Amino acid sequence: MSFDGSFTHSMEKELTSLLVTGRVSKINQPYPNELLLTIRAHSKNHTVLLSANPSYARVQITKIPAANPAVPNNFTMVLRKHLSGSILTSVNQLDNDRVLQFHFSGRNEIGDQTSLMLVVEIMARHSNVILVDETTNKVIDAIKRVGSDVNRYRTLLPGSTYVNPPKQDLLNPFTLTNFEMIQKLIIQYPNVDVLAEQLRSTLQGLGNDTSLALAHELHQEGNLADNFKNFFKKFDEPTPVLSELDNNKINFTAFPYPDTVENKTFSTLSELLDAFYASKAQRDRVREQGAVLIAVVRKQLKKNRNKLKNLDKDLKQTEHADSFRIQGEILTTYLNQIERGSNNIELPNFYDDNKPITIQLDNSISPSENAQKYFKKYQKLKNAVKYLHEQIEITQSEVDYFESIQSQIELANPEDLVDIRLELEQEGYLRNHDQHKKAKKNRQKISKPEKYVSSDGTEILVGKNNLQNEKLTMHTADKRETWLHTKDIPGSHVIIRSFDPSEETITEAANLAAYFSKAQNSTKVPVDYTKVKNIRKPNGTKPGYVIYDNQTTLLIDPDANLVAKLRQ
Repeated sequence: MSFDGSFTHSMEKELTSLLVTGRVSKINQPYPNELLLTIRAHSKNHTVLLSANPSYARVQITKIPAANPAVPNNFTMVLRKHLSGSILTSVNQLDNDRVLQFHFSGRNEIGDQTSLMLVVEIMARHSNVILVDETTNKVIDAIKRVGSDVNRYRTLLPGSTYVNPPKQDLLNPFTLTNFEMIQKLIIQYPNVDVLAEQLRSTLQGLGNDTSLALAHELHQEGNLADNFKNFFKKFDEPTPVLSELDNNKINFTAFPYPDTVENKTFSTLSELLDAFYASKAQRDRVREQGAVLIAVVRKQLKKNRNKLKNLDKDLKQTEHADSFRIQGEILTTYLNQIERGSNNIELPNFYDDNKPITIQLDNSISPSENAQKYFKKYQKLKNAVKYLHEQIEITQSEVDYFESIQSQIELANPEDLVDIRLELEQEGYLRNHDQHKKAKKNRQKISKPEKYVSSDGTEILVGKNNLQNEKLTMHTADKRETWLHTKDIPGSHVIIRSFDPSEETITEAANLAAYFSKAQNSTKVPVDYTKVKNIRKPNGTKPGYVIYDNQTTLLIDPDANLVAKLRQ
């Protein structure tokens, strides 16, 4: 499972066939390390993702929408200045390395011809996207600037000379003609795993899975050179597959590799990567952009869970309140038998068949004061019971609230984090750094819920956070429409925009409610549904909190494929 040099070779072929001669029409940078170029080629618009994400660096054409920031950053503005309207003349791979070069021809502001190169280097945490002036070989800018204090050999700063990544002393398998070294390796290392390791040290651009697949291929009967060439020929005519391995992990490859349990094919490499990275990259973006929110939620959960434990501990101590009352009454009854200055006394317990009971005394006070001391302890604990129950209820509601926020962040798209941040600021859990600035003319608008359409064409709306949920249920929905939510589980509010929905639509909406909840990966998830008129919001409760009645409960197995089918 790697975007290695051989996979990059296949991607270079795909991008060349689809994009070359196309014109750059849009440039956006929705996330810190990811760039989107819209290139119109062959009468179609293609959105090209250039990612320098440390975990998911890649190049592909994507169909996954992304929300762009309100204000573009400096790198985006530089690219728009130099690349907008330019023509993509070619896409080239550097040897068999994970480096792709996009060559553009355009004109500058005074009309002179320009030759620019946008380089994407896929190198884990060192991944980068660099704009280079091919005429002077100078760096115009980079998505990650690298100064001499970080890398003396290769600085990536505006005005510095562009130097290719250090060349590996390995053989390019796509141009190899002499196979004597490969033959020696096969003889010397008959074990497939060991041979795969040696192939990675000899050939350029082989990931772990590719080298292992090649080792299997070279052990097949037939001519060594033919087996080798046929293996790499498949990268020129890929059949992209998403495979399930023996260890239940999912792998993407340009064609089926050995030892896969099940393969799902795609028409292009880009569609394959969209399917593989859609949720993984999205979760990474949410973690990156929502780091502050995640930290706040974790801190509040830890604090309230610890408080809940202490309150439960104090409540257990109140169970002994009656024993203090009993000891006080016994002391009061036998005051005349108690000598001042005693540390303890044994008296008959008339609440337990006059069995003797030892009562501890404070020798610095009178017997009567000792009795009053026990009554005060009893009264204090008795009063504490009511207070503790109230505090436990409040603290538990805080835990439930932050567990729901945590669940919403886990299910959120990056653009949903804005509403969650706003909610935490409004509730006082997160400081609003803009509060001392000039008041904004317009209040921040709550984003719209996600829209889905059932099999019979009925519109279904899904709130993705508490502010969306509250607006959707309490303001947008008609009282005659149907509301759904997972039973006693944090999740989204779902509204069926129909006064009389079909059973099929209700089931599909219930699937959405189960999928967009904390129980997304569970089975038999209970989902309640009722009319919106049965929903009520108690005064003073948190955003998104409601109570309801007259509900019906369905048990649902969340289905991601159904969710994708219903999405609009």
